[in-house]
Amino acid sequence: QVQLVESGGGLVQPGGSLRLSCAASGFTFSSYYMSWVRQAPGKGPEWVSAINTGGGSTRYADSVKGRFTISRDNAKNTLYLQMNSLKPEDTALYYCARGGWGAVSEDYWGQGTQVTVSS
Repeated sequence: QVQLVESGGGLVQPGGSLRLSCAASGFTFSSYYMSWVRQAPGKGPEWVSAINTGGGSTRYADSVKGRFTISRDNAKNTLYLQMNSLKPEDTALYYCARGGWGAVSEDYWGQGTQVTVSS
């Protein structure tokens, strides 16, 4: 069955960096666009970023553009999100998702990893 397992979240000070990973299994990873979605407490899910099958095309929400970088390693069936210059408003549960080119995916999501940005 499809499994998406995120890791790499944690507590970081404003201005800091984190790298999230998402290990995929149960499907042909290299055949799917992938994305990251986040959900802050009391808010709905927010699409963050997406990447095409080969990794050569990416998209970002305006709120993270220039600070976050999405990438993938199809040989390792792994999706990444490098997050730099983190702000308190980036605090959320971060999910990787199958699909989701520019909008919150309606396909499979992982269980999420918590990112907290606080001094």
